[in-house]
Amino acid sequence: MRRLLDRLYLVSGWLAAAAILAICLIVTAQVLLNLLARLFGPDWSFTIPSYADFAGFLLAGATFLALAHTLVEGGHIRVNLVTGRLPRPLAWAAELLALTLGLVFSVFASWHMAGLVAESWRYGDRSPGIIAVPLWIPQTVVTLGLAILAIAFADLLVQALLRRSPVIRDQDETGGGTIDMADDMAAAPTGEGRRN
Repeated sequence: MRRLLDRLYLVSGWLAAAAILAICLIVTAQVLLNLLARLFGPDWSFTIPSYADFAGFLLAGATFLALAHTLVEGGHIRVNLVTGRLPRPLAWAAELLALTLGLVFSVFASWHMAGLVAESWRYGDRSPGIIAVPLWIPQTVVTLGLAILAIAFADLLVQALLRRSPVIRDQDETGGGTIDMADDMAAAPTGEGRRN
């Protein structure tokens, strides 16, 4: 089960990265087409139909598909000013509270987003661009991202309960570089930080 969940988060992250790459490709292609029109005149003026709509849909997909992967890798912004100073049992309790709230809100958002997808499907809602895209398609991707985020919160909550200690890693522990506000305050040159 652990392998399956880790693979789910990784695939979700890769899909988000692919969406960002697709945005870059679409925008670059349109910029090159604009350059072509400037160099050779209006007869060479071409536009990718609804390219701004597609870029927006891809950005929404990338944002929501990346949430779970970012959470389990410790990449979300966290302020450790308070939790970094708490004794381990209290830090664990604070993390349990945060994970529970995250789970509740992500399930709530997933449920309501799924309702929006059903409504868009039922009424045949389409984007207003040159290419009228059925809105349930990008909304489904957002719903999927939220559902995977809910799974990640539930997964981390179960891990925290079983280990009886905090499980959310900072990127420092995974090879990244987050800013730990407690350490930032301690290193403040004004002397207002933590005193040893």
